[in-house]
Amino acid sequence: MRRLWLRWALLIVFVALLGVAFVSLGNWQLDRLAQRRERNATTITNEQKPVQPYEQVFTHPITDADQWQRVEARGTFDADHQFVVRYRSNGGADGYEVLTPLRTASGAVLVDRGFIPLERGTRIPSVAPAPPTGEVTVVGHVRRNERGRRAATAPAGNQVRLINSDAIAVTLPYEIESGYIGLLTVQPEQQGGFQPIQLPDLSEGPHFWYAVQWFLFTAIGVAGIVVFIRGDLRARREEREDAVAAQSRV
Repeated sequence: MRRLWLRWALLIVFVALLGVAFVSLGNWQLDRLAQRRERNATTITNEQKPVQPYEQVFTHPITDADQWQRVEARGTFDADHQFVVRYRSNGGADGYEVLTPLRTASGAVLVDRGFIPLERGTRIPSVAPAPPTGEVTVVGHVRRNERGRRAATAPAGNQVRLINSDAIAVTLPYEIESGYIGLLTVQPEQQGGFQPIQLPDLSEGPHFWYAVQWFLFTAIGVAGIVVFIRGDLRARREEREDAVAAQSRV
């Protein structure tokens, strides 16, 4: 019986360790679900707000809480300091984006003029389509700086992998606001086949069912302990019954 108790103790410890790991993973998925719900709610709320002058929003470093508000800005594009943003996707299509500073009466702000799709195998051009000349009026979404390694955020010539105003600012002869504007419309209209950047996926994703999966694994482990111990007890009882039967036949 002592050997059985040892086996059971080791099994219980093993399942308990797995259970702690599985429950932690389940709670992590629920936490990600809560974060996603919060992000979706912020996105919907901000996107539905009336369009505001960009000067009223870009008064501080842009954060997630500011994203997807619509703002309007008037000024002139600085075509001499454009950036091609490489390896982008939009609605399932692959291509690139074009980032152009907009100089306004109150300062300057980066404007992502939109997404240009490319056929598979087509090289990303080294020169971006020219922006409209003269004074323009842009309406677009507020976006925070993208984060990543320095190699991805620092411009290489007129190309960059991620949009980060802090990294780009060091290449410009004037100051720019934190974050950038994702263009929706511009007057006069621009040429070049630009598409607006789509809103992020507002579904809840698979996080809830992933959490259920991890919790089920925990329950299966606990049930497995019961089945295993009951099997051992049944086998021990059958051995005793066989021993008694053998003795009675002697």
